[in-house]
Amino acid sequence: MSVLVDPQPHDTATGPARRPVPVWVAVLAASLPMFITTLDNLVMTSALPVVQADLDSSVNQLSWFMNAYSLVFATFMLLAATLGDRIGRRRVMLGGIAIFMLGSIGAALSTSSEALIAARAIQGLGAAAIMPLSLTLLASAVPPARRAAAIGIWGGVSGLGVALGPVVGGAVVEGISWQAIFWLNVPITLLALPLVVRGLQESRSASAGRLDVLGTALLGGAVFAGIWGIVHGNDDGWASPVVLTTLVLGAVLLTAYVGWARTRRDAILPLRLFRSRSFAVANVIALTFTIGMFGAVFLLSQYLQVVQGYSPLEAGLRTLPWTAAPMVVAPLAGAIAPRVGLRPLLLVGLVLQTVSLVWFAVVTEAGSDYSAFVPALLVAGLGMGLTFAPMSTAVLEGLPDDDFATASSANSTIREFGVALGVAGIVAVFQGNGGAITPTGYDGAVGPALLAGAAVVGVAVVAALFAPARVKTLEA
Repeated sequence: MSVLVDPQPHDTATGPARRPVPVWVAVLAASLPMFITTLDNLVMTSALPVVQADLDSSVNQLSWFMNAYSLVFATFMLLAATLGDRIGRRRVMLGGIAIFMLGSIGAALSTSSEALIAARAIQGLGAAAIMPLSLTLLASAVPPARRAAAIGIWGGVSGLGVALGPVVGGAVVEGISWQAIFWLNVPITLLALPLVVRGLQESRSASAGRLDVLGTALLGGAVFAGIWGIVHGNDDGWASPVVLTTLVLGAVLLTAYVGWARTRRDAILPLRLFRSRSFAVANVIALTFTIGMFGAVFLLSQYLQVVQGYSPLEAGLRTLPWTAAPMVVAPLAGAIAPRVGLRPLLLVGLVLQTVSLVWFAVVTEAGSDYSAFVPALLVAGLGMGLTFAPMSTAVLEGLPDDDFATASSANSTIREFGVALGVAGIVAVFQGNGGAITPTGYDGAVGPALLAGAAVVGVAVVAALFAPARVKTLEA
């Protein structure tokens, strides 16, 4: 991909004209900072026992090492997109990278559980400004004819970050220390800052109105309350007053936001976006796909450690046929999308993932050794790779470039919500069938949980039938 592109975006660019940059520079500039945000979503999973012993953390604090990041990440993505539309998308993304670096330094220097939780929240705030704006700036920097391929690479890198999180965490903890997990982010962010300045042109929305303060508070509060209730449902009990209160509060705030947004043209998430069939379908797929697949990833990674006796690093390495495959498959899916369209790719990818979850249910209940898992892992990885890039492309299809940041942020928020709901929901089914995290506690429980995940991904298959057959922006 050595073609030179004019970095001027399609909406309003700011700053002096510059020489064109190679497409690969724009792709690298958008993908590198996004990679570290997805990596850090799961990077602590392998380090939790070591951190607990070092900081004398409670079980509740362990969950907050993960949740503080994901809660803030999901809550502030739409606000970051809105600010980017008004004061400059690249400027906000650069600020997000700097905040993420400071949060990483704070996490590495933490000497108490409370300090680490606060630092993880700061990381999440920085990530909220990186993830959605990276896709927006990339889509604007690349010519429409090459946009699908570029988004395919971006999606593959995103999948690689998810895949390598537990592996990198396990390797660094076993080889150095848990603090080194966060020190690793510092040179990457220092490299990303000048790369973004060079590879991505500043832009803002030409039609952005006043900041929707009330809508931001309503929708952000709904996301925060909803995810908080979900992640605490299994530990505190789904019928506990606190969990029920937060879930009801989330639903009330979301309803209030819908009522508010119907009267506002400059709402933080305009309801008119959902009139786009491609946008609506892509978000239904994003929610159901992440619920089913990432809940299964969590359960199977525990299964490999608890039942089959692998260390966290060994378990992470053994899931790579599944979780690393999108790095290879997603760019290929992006490259062929202009010729075959998005609907066939989404259908094949989601069907393969549904089949893989049923396959996992069979081999886990049979007590098979790891070799029996490898074909199913490969099928799951192929399916995930065929889903990532087409889904990200479909979110932007048919929308004006001014809406790219908001649309991308909405999709990222929904995916983060789906990850939280998937882990909680799959674990709830597992526990409801008598499951426990013990060597014999998976018998008769892991199969139904994985089949529940397959059923949810099956809903995504049905939704994919309504995706556009051909995509105009890919034919430009």
